[in-house]
Amino acid sequence: MTTLIAYATTEGQTRKICRFAADHLVELGQSVELLSVEDAEGMDAHRFDAAILAGSVHAGKVQPALLAFARDHGAALSRMKTLYLQVSLSAAGHDPQEWAELARIADGVAAEIGWTPGRTAQIAGAFRFTQYDFFRTLAMRWIAHQKGEEVDPGGDKEYTDWDGLRALLDEWRSEAPPS
Repeated sequence: MTTLIAYATTEGQTRKICRFAADHLVELGQSVELLSVEDAEGMDAHRFDAAILAGSVHAGKVQPALLAFARDHGAALSRMKTLYLQVSLSAAGHDPQEWAELARIADGVAAEIGWTPGRTAQIAGAFRFTQYDFFRTLAMRWIAHQKGEEVDPGGDKEYTDWDGLRALLDEWRSEAPPS
């Protein structure tokens, strides 16, 4: 099976998550192409058997480039096994309202692109202070404080559950493709 992993990232955590997914699937014997959607011009999605799309949530939205990619390749994606990874800090918590909001955002993504992924998973992201400008650092420190999180504004703090992601990939891989 040949799997496309296409992603959009803002500070790099989604890219790191996709790199992990690609490495894990290759270890399992799959052929994988890892691709930033920013570099997807002219790509033929019909040559893949499966696809993982990933984007991160910022201010209630995912990257427009990911939406454009999914819209452009919707016909090919609809015939293959797919997984949408939505990366956010909210997925690290247990607040039912935040999880409902993440589900609403994922549903909005599907509605906007006119295609529904075979499976959607919420993946916890990271505070990436090494990537933030001064104002984003202040905003993210405030968010961390509101959540009772201890952070080092000079470093990064990951919440991604790597073992959980590995298990998700194994489970997804074993599911039957769409008919």
